[in-house]
This record gives sequence, structure tokens and C-alpha cells, in this order.
Amino acid sequence: MSYKVIDVAGDVGIRAEGKTLNECFINSALALYSLITELNQVEQVEIREVELSEETLEELIIGFLNELIFIFDTYGFIGSKINLEIENNKLKAKIYGEKFNPEKHERKLLVKAATYHNLILKKENDHWITEIIFDI
Repeated sequence: MSYKVIDVAGDVGIRAEGKTLNECFINSALALYSLITELNQVEQVEIREVELSEETLEELIIGFLNELIFIFDTYGFIGSKINLEIENNKLKAKIYGEKFNPEKHERKLLVKAATYHNLILKKENDHWITEIIFDI
């Protein structure tokens, strides 16, 4: 996994990288989930599918992460493995995980939303980089 938490006053941010755009999106989602709980505690017993289409890649990554937050808030589902394909600003993902259980999963941050504030999504040399700030 290629991501880390970055220091942001009042909120929390992540920096994720990948050799491909798909890998960068996957690492961004895993970074989001790692803000919520310890990923090594999440078993892959359910699958959730997500499909999105947006005008830009920036809108696509924010929309994807906010959809994952919505699924967590609504259904309690948290993932620990993701398969994802992006083509023509359309995303199809399968998220493998389980329902969050406070007796099993350590609760870390309450993440409200991915934001466009200081958003970075770019290809640099031979890999993709993104920085995203989340409201908490």
C-alpha cells in the first residue's frame, strides 16, 4: 500500500500514489478506510460494487471516496481490498470487506466527506499522486 496521512489543521488528509491511475484510486480508498479503522481487522466476507461516471478525474476520485463514505455511514460496510477499473472517466469497483463491528473493529476517525480543498491528482514521471483533505 502506498499512502500516508498528512497533517492538516482541523481536518485530516491523505497522500496516495500508484504506478497506474487505478492503483492510485485504490490506495486513496484504502487510505480513507485506514482513517476509520485498522485495515488488518477487516475481513473480506462481503462485496459491494460501485459504478460512477464524472466529467473529470478530480470529480471521479472525490465522488468515489464520498460514495465509500456514504456506504459506510448508511450500511456500516468497510472494505480492506478493492478491485477497480477506470475508463473514459467511468469507474467500476468491487470492494471486499464486512460490516463494521465496534466490538471487533477499533473506531478511529469519523470521516464526513472528501473535499476539493487543495486537491491534487496528477501524473508525475511514471506514477500517479493524489492528495485529498477530508472533513472530520
